Amino acid sequence: MNLSDNVSSNPLLNKSYVFLIVARMSNNIASQMLTVAVGWQIYSITKSTFYLGLVGLMQFLPMILLTLVAGHVADRYNRKFMVCISLAIESIGIFILAFGSLQGWINEGRILLIIFFIGIAGTFQGPPMQALLPNIVSKEIFPRATALMSSVSEFSVIIGPGLGGFLYTLGPEVVYFISGSLILLASLLISFIILRSEQQTKPEPTTLKTLFAGISFIRSKPVILGAISLDLFAVLFGGATALLPVYASEILKIGPTGLGILRSAPAVGALLTAALLARRPLRKRVGRTMFTAVIFFGISTIVFAVSKSFFLSLAALFVLGASDVISVVIRSTLVQTNTPDNMRGRVSAVNLMFIGTSNQFGEFESGITATLFGTVPAAMIGGIGTIVVV
Repeated sequence: MNLSDNVSSNPLLNKSYVFLIVARMSNNIASQMLTVAVGWQIYSITKSTFYLGLVGLMQFLPMILLTLVAGHVADRYNRKFMVCISLAIESIGIFILAFGSLQGWINEGRILLIIFFIGIAGTFQGPPMQALLPNIVSKEIFPRATALMSSVSEFSVIIGPGLGGFLYTLGPEVVYFISGSLILLASLLISFIILRSEQQTKPEPTTLKTLFAGISFIRSKPVILGAISLDLFAVLFGGATALLPVYASEILKIGPTGLGILRSAPAVGALLTAALLARRPLRKRVGRTMFTAVIFFGISTIVFAVSKSFFLSLAALFVLGASDVISVVIRSTLVQTNTPDNMRGRVSAVNLMFIGTSNQFGEFESGITATLFGTVPAAMIGGIGTIVVV
């Protein structure tokens, strides 16, 4: 077997794929550290689950308002350049959080405003980032490359929350400064990627039809629509992780370091499962497997909701992450391998709008529900709702 055959069968021998993996890992570590720091800081300031929900809302609004526009832009302009610029702008917002925390002028209102700013940059980074992988590896090994990417991403999610919780003991500004630096590193790594194929040189003219073409395409593919819809409602109802600062502070009483460990637990389950899927890709009964995984996602959410044991909570979150990554790998493979390259930006945007916005809105829903009914009932309602949807 010659070198080109090795490269085609093993994505890790592709330098651009390695750059993308390391960039995604750096970005994920930074994002998880940021989530821990923002959640703990705003809850420390306000002692309010409502404000925890507002953090999710500030991330949800840019995605619901701008994701389709971002996808359209990703199909018209250089996707790699879009990712680099968006990551750089995100880092600026995070550095402002660091400076404000260090100078002592940060408060809940300013945190929410800066998170909204970061959310806008993240919205324009998401669709082109999702569309890069199909232009780096071949279609034949895409499922393996996706599972491997998920494994590495989840590994970073394991490291990020624990690291963020530990560093928070030194001050929130330390977490923010390191997070911003890691996102700048991701931007630099993306700039070194070489794509296998380029986008079309003459993009379609901008019209309402082309703007909403991603939605039309997904509606024409029932299997893709079904997979995305199932994930949408599961994530929407399963936003109990937004309440982790409350569990860590008041129910389990484990402090910011314990909060970081709790946030890492789903990623441990996801990492091990994604590693297994990379070695043994799903080939049969994919739909049934996805439904089963989402049911376990709901059950584990309910167990976590009622648990007063740190170790039982960790176990429940472990299963939650393991079941979630199965649906993620299935959905990602279906979407990217069945979408023409000139539409990947718009279709990825719709995919992110379905899943990403439901994730952020799910956090907002959990915060509101917790304010109305209490933390434990709110988490239980989410788990039960997920199972009902299945």
